[in-house]
Amino acid sequence: MKSFGEKMRQLRQENKLPLRKVAAFLDIDASVLSKIERGERQATKPLVQKAALFFNINENKLLTDFYADQIAQLIYKEPSCEEILRVAEEKVGYFKIKSIRQGSLNLYINE
Repeated sequence: MKSFGEKMRQLRQENKLPLRKVAAFLDIDASVLSKIERGERQATKPLVQKAALFFNINENKLLTDFYADQIAQLIYKEPSCEEILRVAEEKVGYFKIKSIRQGSLNLYINE
């Protein structure tokens, strides 16, 4: 299992690409990409989407890795992290149903 940053580094290295080339496509500084790869800085959703395009990989898979990393980093130190994930999964289902019924659901969460 790899962190999102480690996954980005792996993709770059498998394609034998220097940091500067990938960073240029992503429109970020090479030092920022290096920090993302080392887990010292968070990527953004648009950056993840661009990376999927650049590496020609499934965007949903890369976004899944990205969001899973964020959630895991947020709760891994909590004693009940597995329970938190279980309840969160139930709430996602609830929010989806409620959103369908109401047309749109605004939870005030930034992407």
